[in-house]
Amino acid sequence: MPLRSVRARGVPRDAVHHPLFARCYARISVNAETRMGMARVRERLLTGLSGRVIEVGAGNGLNFSHYPDTVSEVVAIEPERVLRHLAVEAALRARVPVDVAPGTAEALPVKSEAFDAAVVSLVLCSVRDVPRALAELRRVLRPGGQVRFFEHGRGGGRVMTSAQRALDRTLWPPLSGGCHLSREPVAALREAGFTLGPYRRVMMPENGPALPSSYCVQGTAWRPA
Repeated sequence: MPLRSVRARGVPRDAVHHPLFARCYARISVNAETRMGMARVRERLLTGLSGRVIEVGAGNGLNFSHYPDTVSEVVAIEPERVLRHLAVEAALRARVPVDVAPGTAEALPVKSEAFDAAVVSLVLCSVRDVPRALAELRRVLRPGGQVRFFEHGRGGGRVMTSAQRALDRTLWPPLSGGCHLSREPVAALREAGFTLGPYRRVMMPENGPALPSSYCVQGTAWRPA
């Protein structure tokens, strides 16, 4: 049985600390698996992956059960202690080996060019430094390695985007664990030097009201070979 939880040397245990939000997020995300169709999103996101995968911002580990058998190992990085403990429990139930470790997206505690693929799922909205985090993804991916992403960001008409920016300047980040509503993940990946593959716009919930957090995008990008 492979080791499922590891602690990286030199990485603070609580690089991110949002215990109240983490508990709320854990409950909401489990309900969203069926009520909002997130389980189908995770299946589409991870289908076809193989080799060694790094998942950045693994949260409570809901992706783990969707990794295909062609994945040889998942290294899951999660900085928030409450979510990390839940991720360790999810790792024990996964059908592929999953190691859960503390760390931040801006300073991944792993070697360069060590992974065939990277997964970011509702993560880029909350990292403190998006360009630095994406530079780290490029560093740890082998040449030609791919990024699978599912992120929310700016969307809707003028009124909605104005509301997103206003919320980002005021209430939303402190109430939502540092999340931002008006970031543009596709543009950020392109600016970081990744080659964009196919991607699609998704509304979450699929058949519900359009909320400031509803405008999502799912797709693939590659580190140039």
